[in-house]
Amino acid sequence: MKKLSDGLERRIDLLISRYPVLDTCRQDITDAYLILEKCYENDHKLLIAGNGGSAADSEHIAGELMKRFKIARPVPADLASKLKEIDPVRGENLARNLERGLMAIPLVAHEALTTAYINDVDGLGVFAQQLYGFGRPGDVFLGISTSGNSKNVLSATVVARALGIKVIGLTGENGGELAKIADVAIKVPSQETYMIQELHLPVYHCLCLMLEDHFFS
Repeated sequence: MKKLSDGLERRIDLLISRYPVLDTCRQDITDAYLILEKCYENDHKLLIAGNGGSAADSEHIAGELMKRFKIARPVPADLASKLKEIDPVRGENLARNLERGLMAIPLVAHEALTTAYINDVDGLGVFAQQLYGFGRPGDVFLGISTSGNSKNVLSATVVARALGIKVIGLTGENGGELAKIADVAIKVPSQETYMIQELHLPVYHCLCLMLEDHFFS
């Protein structure tokens, strides 16, 4: 298994120094990061889904990956030149302000598509349908479920595995079915829903920081 750089290890050290209970998750966080690193190194993308608070987390994660988190991410010089060549005024502004992203799609954010599918076809298959439409081999699916048993998330994992998409689970202590079928499951050590959610945020912030360090520092 590939080892993390010292800088990335320090990110996890800092996370655990602030949240000591997450020490039990160290290896799973590392393994999840390495799956994501490989995904992005091969120009693939992350697809994310969850319900309720986990739906909000899905959008939060995409927001951290698709623009700067802590580090400036200027566009490459060749793209900056093309933008300014196409439109000297607008292009100058875009070249200065656009930021490179790591492609992440929250499957909770497409209201017209999701409500149509829920209404016309199958409420529990909505994430699976989106994964089938957006997903390609080499992508990664991040399923967030505090119980690990969210039916619509689990349906999406079936499609993910059929398409050759790695599955990362972000769950609570019990893990549920998601932990059993995921390639990596980060099971934060709590059984109370809101406490699980409170621990999910620093975990995914750590993963986003690690990815930003690797690709943009």
